[in-house]
Amino acid sequence: MENPKRAGNNPLAVELEEGKKYAWCTCGLSENQPFCNGLHKGSGMSPIVFTAEKTETKYLCACKQTKNGPFCDGSHK
Repeated sequence: MENPKRAGNNPLAVELEEGKKYAWCTCGLSENQPFCNGLHKGSGMSPIVFTAEKTETKYLCACKQTKNGPFCDGSHK
């Protein structure tokens, strides 16, 4: 898989918890968007793992075109 599957046309608002690790889906195949559920296996892609710096709502990319993964940068427009 060279290009990720577009999982949505708009960012997803997610409440992140300070200190918690998350795995953002980069392939677009996960049924648990925007998070990874392992369906990328064999695609040549892997999730971006990150730790929330504070408890807050963030907008995570669903179109998979962001240059600032896992966060939306407006590339879906």
